[in-house]
Amino acid sequence: MNILIRPAEPADYERLGDITARAYLEDGLLAFGGEDDWYLTELKDVAKRAKTAEVLVATENDHLLGGVTYVPSGGPLAELARPGEAEIRMLAVSHEARGKGVGQALVQACVDRAAASGTDIVLCTQPTMHTAHRIYERLGFTRAPERDWHPVPDSPDFTLLTYQLTL
Repeated sequence: MNILIRPAEPADYERLGDITARAYLEDGLLAFGGEDDWYLTELKDVAKRAKTAEVLVATENDHLLGGVTYVPSGGPLAELARPGEAEIRMLAVSHEARGKGVGQALVQACVDRAAASGTDIVLCTQPTMHTAHRIYERLGFTRAPERDWHPVPDSPDFTLLTYQLTL
């Protein structure tokens, strides 16, 4: 597979929003689980996050495979990052492109950006996302359980695990 990672363009926004929302919905990753979960709107709104963060897409032969949001240090979309840390958010790969290195290529592109800017990098993930955990660990991320958190006050059982990479 010949994967190209590039900045998202406005023409990509709708398709990437759909891929991201579908991945979270179909994989059962939403706190409230269904089509009416408020976070689906956020996942679909690529244009909004592209205004304040770097949205990257993975393509092959101009076919969109997935994307990720890279939040540089101090970026307003950071949920977890401390000063001097960048953050990875909303990583998603279409179901048909999974298992082909797309997710790893997207994460590596974020790591490369953080390294170039001299920042460490963090991300949060759900306990059930074992494939993603293996990608993070292959790339040198380590668990930071002291930074795990509960983003939805109404759902205390919804826990996000933290991974960090010191560069």
